[in-house]
Amino acid sequence: MTITYPMGAPARNSEHWNQIDWHQCRREVRKLQVRIVKAVQEGRWHKVKSLQWLLTHSFSAKALAVKRVTENQGKRTAGVDKATWLTPNAKWSGILSLSRCGYRALPLRRVYIPKSNGKLRPLGIPTMRDRAMQALYLQALEPVSETTADPHSYGFRPKRSTADAIEQCFRSLSQKFSARWVLEADIQGCFDNFSHDWLLANIPTDKAILATWLKAGFMESHILSPTMAGTPQGGIISPTVATMALDGLQARLSQQLANTEGKRNRLHMNFVRYADDFIVTGHSKEFLEQEVKPCIEAFLAERGLTLSAEKTRVTAIEEGFDFLGVNLRRFGDKLLTRPAQKSIQSLCSKLRKIVKDNLTAKQYSLIQQLNPVIRGWTQYHRHGVAKKIFTDVDTYLWQLLWRWATRRHPHKRARWIKDKYFKCIAHRHWVFATTENTGSTELVALVKARDTKIRRHLKIRCAANPFDPEWNDYFERRKDRRFRD
Repeated sequence: MTITYPMGAPARNSEHWNQIDWHQCRREVRKLQVRIVKAVQEGRWHKVKSLQWLLTHSFSAKALAVKRVTENQGKRTAGVDKATWLTPNAKWSGILSLSRCGYRALPLRRVYIPKSNGKLRPLGIPTMRDRAMQALYLQALEPVSETTADPHSYGFRPKRSTADAIEQCFRSLSQKFSARWVLEADIQGCFDNFSHDWLLANIPTDKAILATWLKAGFMESHILSPTMAGTPQGGIISPTVATMALDGLQARLSQQLANTEGKRNRLHMNFVRYADDFIVTGHSKEFLEQEVKPCIEAFLAERGLTLSAEKTRVTAIEEGFDFLGVNLRRFGDKLLTRPAQKSIQSLCSKLRKIVKDNLTAKQYSLIQQLNPVIRGWTQYHRHGVAKKIFTDVDTYLWQLLWRWATRRHPHKRARWIKDKYFKCIAHRHWVFATTENTGSTELVALVKARDTKIRRHLKIRCAANPFDPEWNDYFERRKDRRFRD
C-alpha cells in the first residue's frame, strides 16, 4: 500500500532508494518554488517564510538534495567525519537524517587549491550531511534570489553564464556614444570577509540553520579554528548567499548617481557583475574615481567588504581591459572582444604540459586528453573575434606534436614520421590522427580549434526567471536554439 503525504510526496515506506519517483519529486518541489516566487513578487514575506518551511520539510526536497550531493563530482570527497554516501542504503539513510530538529553543522575540512596568480585559495569541505542540508535549503532560497537579483548580475545563477556577462559588456560599450571609461572592480577576499551579522539580518532563510553554517569553523592539521566572518567556500549554498549579499549594488548606483533616466544616459553609467568581479562604465575617469568608487566602497563596507587595491582600477576603453578571460578594447569605432592574453597563455601551458606528460604514451591516449581541452576553450571564446587566435593555437599545437613525434623516432625521416602520425582527411594532409585502440579502420583525430564556428552569443533577458512559469516558453526556445547551434 502506498502512503500519500502532503504535497504528493513519495511514500516514506519505500523499500529502496531506487524506487523513488524522481519526476514526482521534481514536480512537487517545482510547485512550491513557483509559489515562493509569486509570494516574493507580491511582497508577502510571511508567506515566503511559510512556503520555505514546507519545502525544506518535504520528502521530495530532501530526496533531491541527497541526489544532488551524491551524484556530483565531489561525491567521493569526505568531510571531517570521513563519511561518504555511495550506496543506496547510505543515500536513503541520508534522506532520513535531514532534520532541522537538533541539527548542528560540523566543522569544515580545510584544503587549499592553487589560484591563477600562484597563491592558494582556502577551501572548506563540509560533511555529506551538511552538504545535503545546504542543498535542501538552497532549493528554498534560489527562487527568492532569482526574483530579487540585480538585473545585470550573472554569476552563480541558473541559466546564466559568463557569455551573458561578456555580451552585456559589449552592448554597454560598443555603441557610437557609449562610455569611454571603465572601472574594473574586484572585492578583496569576498567569501572570507562577509559580515555574519549582516548575512543573518538580511538573507531570507532559516536564521538558525544559516548561523550554524557560518559559525561551524574549520579543521586544519587536527586543530579547530573558529570562523568569525565570511561564508564557507566549498559549501553548496555559499555562492547564492554571496550573490544575494551583493545584490542591490546596481540599484544603489542608479539611485545615488543617476536620479533621472536622462542624466543616467548622459553619464553613460552601466553596471555588469559576475560573482565578485564587476565593472562600471562612465563618461570620465574623474566621475568613476570620485563618485562611483566611493559609493561602491560605502555599499561594501556595510557588508564587511573592501575593494582590492591590486585589481581595482579605471581604464580607458581604447587601452582595453580583461574581464572573465576576455579582452574588450575599442579600435576606432569598433569594440572587439577577444581571448585575453592570460587565457591564451594558460591554454598553451596546459597543452604543453599534457604533451610533455605523455612523451611515451600512445597517440590515441594523447588525442583523448587534448580534445576536451581544445573544445572547452574554443567553445568558451567562440562568441568573440577569435578566428585568427584559434588558427595560432592550432599552429602552436602542431609544433608541440611534431616535436613529440620526432623525439620518439630520432632516426626516422620526416616523411616517415608524417605518414605515421599525420593523416589526410577531407583534403587536409596534416591531421594528427590514428586508428589505434579503435577496433576498426575509423580514424580518431585531434580537433582543430579553427573549425569552431564564431557566433555572437544571444544574451539572456534581464528579467528572465527560471522559477517563474511565465518564462517557461522563453527558456524552452533558448534550449531549442542551443541544441540547433
